[in-house]
Amino acid sequence: MPARVIVLAGPSGSGKSRLSERLEQRFGWPTLRLDDFYRDGDEPGLPRIAEGANAGLVDWDDAGTWHCHDAVAALLELCRTGASDVPVYSISESRRTGAHRLDLGGAEVFCAEGIFAPDVVAACREAGVLDAAYCITQHRAVTFWRRLTRDLREHRKPPLVLVRRGLALARGQREVVQRAVAVGCRVATGDKAYDEIVAGHARNGQSDRRGLAR
Repeated sequence: MPARVIVLAGPSGSGKSRLSERLEQRFGWPTLRLDDFYRDGDEPGLPRIAEGANAGLVDWDDAGTWHCHDAVAALLELCRTGASDVPVYSISESRRTGAHRLDLGGAEVFCAEGIFAPDVVAACREAGVLDAAYCITQHRAVTFWRRLTRDLREHRKPPLVLVRRGLALARGQREVVQRAVAVGCRVATGDKAYDEIVAGHARNGQSDRRGLAR
């Protein structure tokens, strides 16, 4: 039976990865990390920030920094065959560092999450493999703080760049949500989306790896 995908969109730091981890713990559903399909930082023609304190730097929040076609191809291959070779990307180094085989292990559902996730929703819907699409959100102050602490912990970029980028993303969070809604994503917090997904798959008889533990 072909697998189906739950697409998790939303601002950076909103809790998409945390939600996909909870669903993996609960049901054993793997996750396709769409951010691993970023372009290398030294590729020519990358979009750059045009104004502000970070002017001249690569604009990693522009979809032009991302290999959408490759991401969709891997996603549909997972749905069709249950496995796909996917890249491993280092955000701190801004480059692809390897690849690995993502195998669903027989799971009939998996998650695909990333900041450009809205770009894959239409293709999934057209292919008949879309199980659900969510835009995960929190108050922008909460998102800013979570994103900043994560990015500093993982040394993703220099601290000053992260602070400036975070402030710009906080100002633009509404537009990110609107873009996801426009392609059919349901807006919810991570907790609300988790509860809805668990309830929906419990009704459908989806096996639960960890019983009622949450």
